[in-house]
Amino acid sequence: MLYLWQLFLFMKNLIYLSITLFFVSIVFSSCEKELLGCMDEAASNYNNLANTDDGSCIYPPNWTELATGIWNLDPNCDEISIPVIGDIPLDDQMPPTVEVQNGGTGVLFIDINGTEVSGTVNDNGIMTVNPTTISLDMGLGPMDIDVVGSGVIFSENLANMDFTFSGSFEVPILGGFPWSSDCAMVLTK
Repeated sequence: MLYLWQLFLFMKNLIYLSITLFFVSIVFSSCEKELLGCMDEAASNYNNLANTDDGSCIYPPNWTELATGIWNLDPNCDEISIPVIGDIPLDDQMPPTVEVQNGGTGVLFIDINGTEVSGTVNDNGIMTVNPTTISLDMGLGPMDIDVVGSGVIFSENLANMDFTFSGSFEVPILGGFPWSSDCAMVLTK
């Protein structure tokens, strides 16, 4: 009979211990704080400490897609001064529109009078134009012009570009005259 009484006490203590552990685990598990935040790693505001997604995820714009299309061009270029010939307004040589094409992730192509200028655009909409040679007819026949530049895409309807155009005019008897013109351009859709 002694064993039965010990077994009863053991079982009673085991039940009390189980109930106590159950309540202790509930108390500790309910103490975990809810940490709200963006839980998507692709978002720019991803929070690796968040344990509850609060719907606040912000995704960077796809600038190559936003920039694609026909843009109106408003150039403000320095005039080119050529001895004997005079000043040539480069603004008049720019087309009224340019077509921007998507070249894949982070790559854009700008069509200037049938010549493609390529560039890269980062996650902030900052564009860098790769050095390129284009051909323009500036009233003296087609000539090769070197282009470099940079810009910012602000939205799907507004961008600014800064280009430097440079080249050389060949004047009979006088020889070649190197020139350079900086252009600040506003692009709108």
